Amino acid sequence: MVALGQGVAMSLDVEAPPPPELESTVDPDEYEDASVAGDDYRRAELSAFFEDGAWERAFDQWAAETQLTEAEYAIVRDLALIERFDFFWDDFADRVGYHAPGIPEDWRERDVHPDLASWETVSGINAAMTELGQVVCDVLEEEYIDWEADFEGPEDLPDF
Repeated sequence: MVALGQGVAMSLDVEAPPPPELESTVDPDEYEDASVAGDDYRRAELSAFFEDGAWERAFDQWAAETQLTEAEYAIVRDLALIERFDFFWDDFADRVGYHAPGIPEDWRERDVHPDLASWETVSGINAAMTELGQVVCDVLEEEYIDWEADFEGPEDLPDF
């Protein structure tokens, strides 16, 4: 059984894993947690930013603030959750979008991992993966991306 941190930010002392490979064949609209307009997801450019240091910088920032323990992070590694992240450009929203992988709701029935024994641990891991995705997006947008959306809305939109 793995105990989750008690609301105090800890530091996870692990090396940044390799960045996820951004698969150009996945349409972000296939994810339950994403709705993306457009079809130029700029994954090759995002991957290049990862190789230029964005991934390691974001991961290190996340690791310094996450509440995951090393035992919980070992579960993340065992389940290859980091490798299953997806990042993509959402032209309509003018932002980087992401899909964070997580542990499924039926984790007990599927016997996903022998060290998973509580919903608290599952929820903590899933929340940490979402937080990692957001940190990566923030680092990309604040320090690497200098392009703007190509999408232009219709001119007849009402003024609010």
